[in-house]
Amino acid sequence: MIIFTVNMEIMKNVIFAMFILMLLSCKSNEDGGDLAFAKAESSTSQKEAVAINLNQEFKDYWYSGTAEISSYELSQARYGEMRNGKAVMVFVTEPFDATEQVKADQNAPDNIPVMKLNATRDFNTGIYPYSMMSSTFVPLDQRNNAVKVASSIQEWCGHTYMQFNEAGDSYDVTLHSYFQSEGNRDFTVPNVMLENQIPVQLRIDPLAMPTGEMQVIPSTEYLRLKHIETKAYPATASIRTMEDGYVYSIRYADLNRIIAFKTEKEFPYKILSWMERYNDGGSPMVSTGTHIKTIKSAYWNKNSNADEALRKELGL
Repeated sequence: MIIFTVNMEIMKNVIFAMFILMLLSCKSNEDGGDLAFAKAESSTSQKEAVAINLNQEFKDYWYSGTAEISSYELSQARYGEMRNGKAVMVFVTEPFDATEQVKADQNAPDNIPVMKLNATRDFNTGIYPYSMMSSTFVPLDQRNNAVKVASSIQEWCGHTYMQFNEAGDSYDVTLHSYFQSEGNRDFTVPNVMLENQIPVQLRIDPLAMPTGEMQVIPSTEYLRLKHIETKAYPATASIRTMEDGYVYSIRYADLNRIIAFKTEKEFPYKILSWMERYNDGGSPMVSTGTHIKTIKSAYWNKNSNADEALRKELGL
């Protein structure tokens, strides 16, 4: 019965991915259907920094002294083949030292409230494993871009580390890679939406997401897997209201890439699934994540052998 349930969930995610691809690739007129559709959507400025109204429902859920942990069945494209694995999203609120740009250990005047997402993907490529993790920090005192993203990928060939730190109108970026062509570099990019922040912003308010034509920096995972230039790319974003949730999608025309996230329709707007389509190994491939289980837990205190039962509960 459990296997049947998981398979049904995977089928739902495949249908979701197919729907998004049809939605974004169909042409409703000679000017290009998806672009025309996005232009018809109401546009929200991605640079708008306004106060966020955190209602009591939000505070009761996110300031309860626990984190929200969600597990996902992962289907990841790599080297022209699909790989099965697991993904986890850990959402938690915490104080953030805006000067040092690290989690605050104590109260200080320059601390700001943030929602942090630790997102992991684990899968195998033949004999060797891949382990990917990113940490994204999004402020909760005002609607703005992420203040920090840190990401790493480990596999048997080596490992890479990439970090974005907000610096006014730009991000300071650090890259460490075992590839000679990438090496160890420090550089800056414009302060525009980082793709990594999208799941966090969706948890705050899906209907407040920016739409229309904009500049977006692709996810650190995609940048490192594809080894493309780290910069802002032109993109078109849209949000659709479904019967059972919201679907937020972004299309990068220059990259021939589409991403989409589906959330619940009601608070707390849990991420139900996601898809990512781009060329891998010379042909278009679609990576997906399908929700398995969500729990609330102060996981940092759950470090005994007995607590491994929680991993089984999450299907990990």
